[in-house]
Amino acid sequence: MTSSMKPNSSLGGFRWLQLAIGIVCMAMIANLQYGWTLFVDPIDAQFHWGRPAIQLAFTIFVMTETWLVPVEAWFVDKYGPRIVIMFGGLMIGLAWVMNSYASSLVMLYAAAVVAGIGAGAVYGTCVGNALKWFPDRRGLAAGATAAGFGAGAALTVVPIANMIATSGYQSTFLTFGIGQGLVVLLLAWFVRSPHGVAAPRKKQLNLPQSAIDYTPPQVLRTPIFWVMYLVFVMVASGGLMTAAQIGPIAHDFKIANTPVTLAGFQMAALTFAISLDRVFDGFGRPVFGWISDNIGREHTMFIAFATAALMLLTLSVYGHIPVVFVLATAIYFGVFGEIYSLFPATSGDTFGAKYATTNNGMLYTAKGTAALLVPLASIISTQFGWQAVFIVAVGLNATAALTALLLIKPMRRAFILGSETTAKATIAPAPGRSAAIEH
Repeated sequence: MTSSMKPNSSLGGFRWLQLAIGIVCMAMIANLQYGWTLFVDPIDAQFHWGRPAIQLAFTIFVMTETWLVPVEAWFVDKYGPRIVIMFGGLMIGLAWVMNSYASSLVMLYAAAVVAGIGAGAVYGTCVGNALKWFPDRRGLAAGATAAGFGAGAALTVVPIANMIATSGYQSTFLTFGIGQGLVVLLLAWFVRSPHGVAAPRKKQLNLPQSAIDYTPPQVLRTPIFWVMYLVFVMVASGGLMTAAQIGPIAHDFKIANTPVTLAGFQMAALTFAISLDRVFDGFGRPVFGWISDNIGREHTMFIAFATAALMLLTLSVYGHIPVVFVLATAIYFGVFGEIYSLFPATSGDTFGAKYATTNNGMLYTAKGTAALLVPLASIISTQFGWQAVFIVAVGLNATAALTALLLIKPMRRAFILGSETTAKATIAPAPGRSAAIEH
């Protein structure tokens, strides 16, 4: 063991601290996506720009946050995570300060670009760092980190709503923007990557891991990457569509305001559904990540995607029943959110840890690609109704489930076996045998 290497026994607490820091940073950027809806109507009341024009800012944010992650991740792999997270903290703080002063749509859209850059920098860095610190528990680590993105909004939605009501949306943007940005800046000082330390590596039969660290250009030339990308798009499109359209769906089913009682709680069906969706989504990410650490990535994908297809089919047939609507959407989002833990973990296992941040960032752009398909749901629903939209989503999830088992699993295993063969071939021969080999 060299002097720069720390023994594995000393890393246990420190790497869990790194994971905790990543989760908190993710919680600080969650409101950029999940808290935005609280500001739409107050902004419209102030400037009368109309909801579609205001919501375009959200679309710009999602696209910027997603598609720039590989670029930001490249900086992480080259310069380390601390500087990129600090940059992200500055950008998310600046974005909400800009929102607080925005008096034109141009400035609102500019703030969305800044917010997307900042959120992508923090998101991609935190997930990538978790993959590097936890090669033995990549599913759990990526899932817990991704869960922070959803859970963070749950903790601050009520305070934000209350402040908007009492002090106005501009003051809320300013206060929370500065606060969230400062927390990320502070935590960034304590973020470390595992370069120079012997991070634990756990080899299991159901968790094959590459023996080679593939560079991003090499990854883009592999068929397995594009198969994974396609499956990510198929699953993400249904989830993003449902999240974006759950309100209109409930209203069209005429159940939005129907009271539903479950476990002693009574709420309007739509409110109940949204509340449970957030809980199940956040809970499902680390749980399915942990399951995948134990039974394998592809088997977990099959279970999750097949369950999603079943819930969407249930919604297409019985979604007009309020209690079914609430429970089916909750279970669906519980299995949908796992894509944000399973795919990063699968990417790290397949392509190695050294460039995990960039490689996962490239795969994460599938979310942005899927977002481009979401408007098609409105077109299909207008022509054929929401049942048709659900059936299309059922087909995509069922296909994804079968692809995970029948295509991704054998392709990945063959790819990783090939990496082991290549790695062995590149090992230099022992000095005593070199001459014999040369002859």
